[in-house]
Amino acid sequence: MRGDATLSHGKAPEKQERLFASLSRLDSLLVAFSGGADSAYLAWSAHRVLRERALALTALSPSFSAHDREQAAAFVQTVGLRHEWIKTQEFANPLYVANGVERCYHCKNELFRVLGQLATERGFAAIAYGMNADDTRDFRPGHRAAGEHNVLAPLLDAGLTKAEIRSLSRQAGLPTWDRPASPCLSSRVPFGTPITPEVLAKIERGEAALRGLGFPQVRLRYYGELARVEIPREELPGAFEAPMRERIVQLLRRAGFARVIIDPNGYRQGSLNTAIME
Repeated sequence: MRGDATLSHGKAPEKQERLFASLSRLDSLLVAFSGGADSAYLAWSAHRVLRERALALTALSPSFSAHDREQAAAFVQTVGLRHEWIKTQEFANPLYVANGVERCYHCKNELFRVLGQLATERGFAAIAYGMNADDTRDFRPGHRAAGEHNVLAPLLDAGLTKAEIRSLSRQAGLPTWDRPASPCLSSRVPFGTPITPEVLAKIERGEAALRGLGFPQVRLRYYGELARVEIPREELPGAFEAPMRERIVQLLRRAGFARVIIDPNGYRQGSLNTAIME
């Protein structure tokens, strides 16, 4: 359980009402839904306020893992969202494949291009995605793409933080309230290293193996033949015990990695962004 979501956030209910009010002013809405805590809460809110005038859409590509697809599908079924799967073609863009620091911009630009076409074809009044107030502290080039496509950020506009979203999600009975952050598989590849579907499939195999060992929140950072494993600090002692360490190495070698390092610093969200944020 996440401790931050069990706290009482005094302004969260007020912000939620602000969110609901802003959504109620829309004639209809497409929601970019990845299955994570933020987009799930936004999709639920839009469904609650707009009912059949809200549609959640999940983009499928090699960067979206089978695990995340299962999580998204389970949420849709539990909540009863109006939902569809779509396909995006970011890998057709050489600038995305090159994996420069603007990778997320090119990804979101493709996503919002596809959503924009759907909105026009189906007569939806607006598009929204799940950026929250805390996201402004990290490197988020995708937010620029949102602005260029006139995509709304209702959670950000309401001033909702990640902790408040988790708290409100828990109160609403949403199963995503304590779901660990799960960005796309491309985020595991250092900037400047080209991204291919084969690279992402290798990462996905490795992370699936690690989850099977009982590490629900894990990052496998890709360095060619080397896998750098990030596990939450409180779980590191168990990971470094000889039997578990040997099992981790064995499974990641089966996944295609010649060398394996368990990072002694533990899991850090967005650790590959550190250099460009300094």
